[in-house]
Amino acid sequence: MGTGRRSGRRDQEATNVPEASTAAANAPRSLAEALRARDDVALAALLHARPDLLNPVPGDVTQLATRAGTRASVVRALDRLDRFALQTAEALAVAPDPCPYPVLEELLTGTGSGTGGTGGDGAEGAEVRDALPRALGTLRDQALVWGDDERLRLVRTARELLAPSAQRPSPTGLGPTVAEATAGMSPTRIQEIVAAAGLPATHDPVSAVAALTGLFTDPDRMSALLDEAPAEAHQVLGRLVWGPPYGEVTPEPTPPVRWLRDRGLLLPASARTVVLPREVALHLRGGLAHRRTEPLAPVVGVHREHRPQLVDANAAGQALAALATVEELVKSWEHAGPLVLRAGGLAVRDLKRTAAALDTTESEAAFWVELAYAAGLLASDGEADERYAPTPAFDDWRELPPAERWAVLAAAWLPATRTPGLVGEQDAKGRTLSALGPDLDRSAAPEVRRRVLDLAGELPEGGVPDPEAVLERLAWERPARGTSDLRARLARWALHEAEVLGVTGRGALSAFGRALLEHGDPAGLLAPLLPEPVDHVLLQADLTAVAPGPLLRPLAEMLAVLAEVESKGGATVYRFTPGSVRRALDSGQAASDLHAFLAEHSRTPVPQPLAYLIDDVARRHGHLRVGAASSYVRCDDDAMLGEILADRRSAGLGLRRLAPTVLAAQADPAALLDGLRAMGYAPAAESRTGDVLVARADAHRTPARSAPVPVPDGPPVPDATLLGAAVRAIRAGDLAATAVRKEPAAASSSGAPGELPRTSAAETLATVQAAALTGSAVWIGYVNADGAASQRVIAPVRVEGGFVTGYDHTADEVRTYALHRITGVAELAEDQV
Repeated sequence: MGTGRRSGRRDQEATNVPEASTAAANAPRSLAEALRARDDVALAALLHARPDLLNPVPGDVTQLATRAGTRASVVRALDRLDRFALQTAEALAVAPDPCPYPVLEELLTGTGSGTGGTGGDGAEGAEVRDALPRALGTLRDQALVWGDDERLRLVRTARELLAPSAQRPSPTGLGPTVAEATAGMSPTRIQEIVAAAGLPATHDPVSAVAALTGLFTDPDRMSALLDEAPAEAHQVLGRLVWGPPYGEVTPEPTPPVRWLRDRGLLLPASARTVVLPREVALHLRGGLAHRRTEPLAPVVGVHREHRPQLVDANAAGQALAALATVEELVKSWEHAGPLVLRAGGLAVRDLKRTAAALDTTESEAAFWVELAYAAGLLASDGEADERYAPTPAFDDWRELPPAERWAVLAAAWLPATRTPGLVGEQDAKGRTLSALGPDLDRSAAPEVRRRVLDLAGELPEGGVPDPEAVLERLAWERPARGTSDLRARLARWALHEAEVLGVTGRGALSAFGRALLEHGDPAGLLAPLLPEPVDHVLLQADLTAVAPGPLLRPLAEMLAVLAEVESKGGATVYRFTPGSVRRALDSGQAASDLHAFLAEHSRTPVPQPLAYLIDDVARRHGHLRVGAASSYVRCDDDAMLGEILADRRSAGLGLRRLAPTVLAAQADPAALLDGLRAMGYAPAAESRTGDVLVARADAHRTPARSAPVPVPDGPPVPDATLLGAAVRAIRAGDLAATAVRKEPAAASSSGAPGELPRTSAAETLATVQAAALTGSAVWIGYVNADGAASQRVIAPVRVEGGFVTGYDHTADEVRTYALHRITGVAELAEDQV
């Protein structure tokens, strides 16, 4: 803080004393006065930026100011500041209160004479000076700072939160002031420090502390004092200057530490701890409150670039794969879905089983499960033996065109607060977080997700943002005041999820991804990019079939029963096995049906090995019959039954011969079927009448379920209608609270200014009747049925039956009040009528 600049400022202030005095007289003396001076647009902007102030709507400006200064509301407002606005607030927290604008500017730009800081006259200093009005305007708009430029005041609660203390270090790295650090020090010790610093003795501790503060804030005298310090003392100061400002000392400190402590450059914080006073640190820093001031947001540039057509094609392929994955997942749960844990959610073993079925990792499986749940396609069935199963909405979703199905998934993903990336981690109580569990909601997730995509959308088409630059930008826009890295993790998860879902392709935002962000209807742009479903496959001689694209649903469903999926991608490969053919026969198909199906839907001739496989499995299928005895096996070939009995693998089934063609078993029919199939046979289940049972389970569906509602981050942002009504109510309430009433008669009501009027029942009735006759307004105190007291300005129009009806200026509508609940009434002053 250069001497020339200060003297010039004093000269200017001296020539403008009348103007400064007038400005000081007109300056607001409280936050309430500052808010009262705002116009309706500015007041609405405050309520829009801090919607928690609207719950409930404040009765007047004084209530609004009080609520804006509460700890919870201030913490929420501080958490939503960008880094430079927050640094400005932090600088105000260590500045004098009130703080002139030039002093605040110097705390952010410095004087250029410190260690490790930037000079106030360089390019960075110019950037700070250019950005400071915007940051200060943000703080004023959000009612965190009030007062004119000569008397800037940080809201008291914000100052308490941001000012440094031993229990809560400041992000500035500064310590307490000399006055704060010497608050509990003995007067004798203070005088010893003053004498060692070369200052004359004073008559009381207050003046001694003021003298010491004056020394530490005088650049010339402070430089001269430090020139006398040993070299090791400068090293000690260098370790503390940028924070933390506290250091431990031994009972017998080293000479450099003793030299600093004797002169007050280090002050005792406890028996074994010293602290660097704020004034000393600011001198060493060159007046900077922060080591690095960041007035400008980091730029997110193009990291790589691809052709837009390539990006869209890649994203469309990912979108098609996402549809297939979600459909496969939900269908796999329609017969025997996983059980719901007692505490809610999916068991770890079921998540592992799902990941194996989808041929993916557990974290990816958790994402797909949560996505299907967010879209309302999966839910718990609510039965006694509660399981997860598809919802009726899944059947409707499957009937949609592919582009519209993807739009449903994307529309569910974008605002979702459930965070599958947390699955497998532990909560604060040490419990493992499970997929579909109750503790996965993170209210910041939708905002971070959309902001990541918005930053990608600001680049030219085909431009890929640098992930680290995106994280730096998000950290600047919403810096974490604690140690949590949740927002950074949410951003990384958003980038990955957008890629696997198809919102981005090769890291760049796709055309239909942009449409999703702009108007929420990407189907029109996605549909031309998706291939049309095909009605054929290509049969290979190695017992495989290649689907050259997405298959029509009837073909895909039949092929899923007849063959196993071997590989997925642009062309899905199916493999025919004895087990898969048997599965098709169990579902009621005959060998001739399978031959006809393959011949109809293959563009290549049916290979001979595949035809032999079908005929061989069909010939053995149903040769053995299993029924309920507990269970039994019957076969016309008694030699085969003898072979089964002789096989050691059948020992666990508890078989014994009842007749030449019948075996009885201790195992139940399902276990007997599985055991015989494991031995290489192809048994068929039969009913009590001897008919073959078709093994085709009915698909299970839950009752109608709505998709989960995202958990909002605080109260919702109010719309223009609500803001307008709230501003009118606050203005009307302020009018009622500040209305000037006539002086009451000496014997009638009480009334210190601002208190509810107190009048007798007879006086109340007479006054409101007179006001109804003359058409004038009166000021009343009213207590509602809940016992809440309020002040209102009403213009009575009718008084009858124990009620007064009139126009309520506070509520801006006609209302009726019970006379017995009116605590008192007073006429308004002549200039208020």
